[in-house]
Amino acid sequence: MPPPEFTPLPALTRAEGEFIDRYLQVLDQVGRINPARGGDTYQALRAAQALASHSVALRDALALMHTRGEALIHTATLTRALRVLDGERRAARVIVPPAPPS
Repeated sequence: MPPPEFTPLPALTRAEGEFIDRYLQVLDQVGRINPARGGDTYQALRAAQALASHSVALRDALALMHTRGEALIHTATLTRALRVLDGERRAARVIVPPAPPS
């Protein structure tokens, strides 16, 4: 049985790929900090500490794009990349869940 075929990533510049990777790292850490998701304070503290360094890396990725003359964020392409990399599930961890029906 052949392995499952994965959806290929769209063509990205190296800087765009770095931007997407760092953005998802920040998103993951914010999801771990989200008080609506529960967990313990130590877990949230560790995520907050990691968030600081991941935010710096995200800033650096965007600065590199700007320095290289990549002035536009190609929304459609980067959105496809986020979907391929499970960005919707990862982003869902950041939002506050809907209130239960009363």
